[in-house]
Amino acid sequence: MTSIVSSVRPAIVMLLLCSVLFGLVYPFVSTITLQLLFFDKAEGSLIKNSDGEILGSTLIGQEFISDKYFWSRLSASSYKPLGSGGSNLSIGNPALINLIKQRKAHGKPIPIDLVTASASGLDPHISVASAWYQLNRVAQARNMSKEELSNIMQKFIEPRQFGVLGEPIVNVLKLNLALDKKI
Repeated sequence: MTSIVSSVRPAIVMLLLCSVLFGLVYPFVSTITLQLLFFDKAEGSLIKNSDGEILGSTLIGQEFISDKYFWSRLSASSYKPLGSGGSNLSIGNPALINLIKQRKAHGKPIPIDLVTASASGLDPHISVASAWYQLNRVAQARNMSKEELSNIMQKFIEPRQFGVLGEPIVNVLKLNLALDKKI
């Protein structure tokens, strides 16, 4: 009996030690460190108005349908974070091809990110080409000159990540809130 206890004791001690270390200490230290170093990102990159009301997150796309707003990318999940996901239609799927053709039925060339959904369905950004494509509609709906709207839009163009990755993009929520002068 003592040989079983003496051989099991180290395993139990290691289990308890690892549970405390990796189940309590490490998560606590990580959380505190990240809260101190990256408070905004650790809190979900929320945008709040002057009253502290949460208007949205810069990380999650939202649906805008009024002509006075720039529209986000399409969402297969109806912009619901808990049910995020793509349509799972492959690029060669006839259903996806027909859907894109329907969305492009207006006749003039449309930037691809305005007729396809992002993989998560929650992409908060559009391409700069998509923002330019929507400029006339938004300017007309807001009774603004194209030049005035263009100047505002230019402030919200985010450069390539690290200067080399991806393409310049526009955060739709930030731009629309600026147009409403909520940020």
